[in-house]
Amino acid sequence: MSRVVRALFVWTFSVAIAVPSLFAQQTQDPGTPPGPQKLDKETKRKMRRTLKELDSAYRQWLTEDVTYIISPDERNAFLQLDTNEEREQFIEQFWLRRSSNPDLPENDFKEEHYRRIAYANEHYASGIPGWKTDRGRMYIMWGPPDEIESHPTGGTYDRPMEEGGGSTSTYPWETWRWRYLEGIGENIILEFVDPSGSGEYHMTMDPSEKDALLHVPGAGLSLMESMGMASKTDRFTRSDGTNLPTTMGGQPASMNEFNRLELYAKVNKPPEVKFKDLEAVVTSRIVRDQVHFNWRTDYLKVTNDTVLVPVTIQIPNSQLSFQSKDGIHSATMNIFGRVSTLTGRVVQTFEDPVSKDFPDSLFQQSLKLQSIYQKAIPLRPGLYRLDLVIKDVQSGNIGVVNTRLQVPRYDDDKLDASSLILADQIERVRDSSCSVLRKSVRVLKAISQLPTGSAFTCRFIT
Repeated sequence: MSRVVRALFVWTFSVAIAVPSLFAQQTQDPGTPPGPQKLDKETKRKMRRTLKELDSAYRQWLTEDVTYIISPDERNAFLQLDTNEEREQFIEQFWLRRSSNPDLPENDFKEEHYRRIAYANEHYASGIPGWKTDRGRMYIMWGPPDEIESHPTGGTYDRPMEEGGGSTSTYPWETWRWRYLEGIGENIILEFVDPSGSGEYHMTMDPSEKDALLHVPGAGLSLMESMGMASKTDRFTRSDGTNLPTTMGGQPASMNEFNRLELYAKVNKPPEVKFKDLEAVVTSRIVRDQVHFNWRTDYLKVTNDTVLVPVTIQIPNSQLSFQSKDGIHSATMNIFGRVSTLTGRVVQTFEDPVSKDFPDSLFQQSLKLQSIYQKAIPLRPGLYRLDLVIKDVQSGNIGVVNTRLQVPRYDDDKLDASSLILADQIERVRDSSCSVLRKSVRVLKAISQLPTGSAFTCRFIT
């Protein structure tokens, strides 16, 4: 499938979980970035209960695998899903939105993420798993730094002038430097200190935290302290969150307390989704029932290795938004479908607009009826995934179905029957759109009990 179609599919699903957020943002100041959705107490209680009741695989995915990269809104959305099928679809879209090339069957972002977790567990474990440490967290979130300055045994440290100058002894420490981090900026430097000597480094905003002589009177003096121009006790009266010595000149912007706080906050936030065209505006609720519709699949043998699968969709007209013009009420739906293997390889896609027009005299009666759409797909026997998306063009409402599709195998040496289709009416079709059919007929039958006149069409071999 082309990248354009694949991107359209992802966009459609993104809209399916974005609509409430878009409406909410219309009331905000355009200059104010949208924040996380506020949840009521009942919703929070339900989310806590859901987290306890999650299957272990989903709980591990949420609380361990992606805990550093999932946004608060995405987490809220996941905890409000009701079924494992919805959770599987959410997880797939979570990785797909972050992939650099959604056309590929292997997700490069997902593979790199789990590689980082494995690396963190191997190199940064210290009595706790490496992914739980500060260094492991930064590595998983932002990837390997461009430069690492490591002092695993501490030792003598000559302070730079912006830290007061002079010499001291230090605990084990490291600085990590990234030339550029998207969403944060250039020349990002983080410092990690191990004051206990246990190998568990923690991230710090205070460059003086690595000073092993900080609390030893008369030791590790700064340049001004050694000259008698400042007292070491002055370090403990600072209001900027550090215990640095007094400097002789000004400090660079990177040492400003507000810049340090801002940097600390940014590096601890989940990274932004890199590819904006695939990013979903996720809210605290997954909208899956804006358009209610029924669907079904039937299976009709064509050859030993080909089965015709009619996919039928039935939508109540009352679910559609009609626009009146010149005495005619019109509604339009966009229907998109995708059949893929369990490995993610796309087998079939279809996309069609469906329009319904009714005159004024029949409009009220038509609201009690149903609109039917069907697409017949030739498939090999096996297990597939079926995704259906319906969008009402007028209102923007969306309905989504994600389900398994088990195409049966009809062996010649076994007595099997294709799907049973009870017909209200059968008509011969003049021009068959499927070349594999030896005889083409049209079967008119509603999916469920409907008023007279509601029907769907299906082609099959007789």
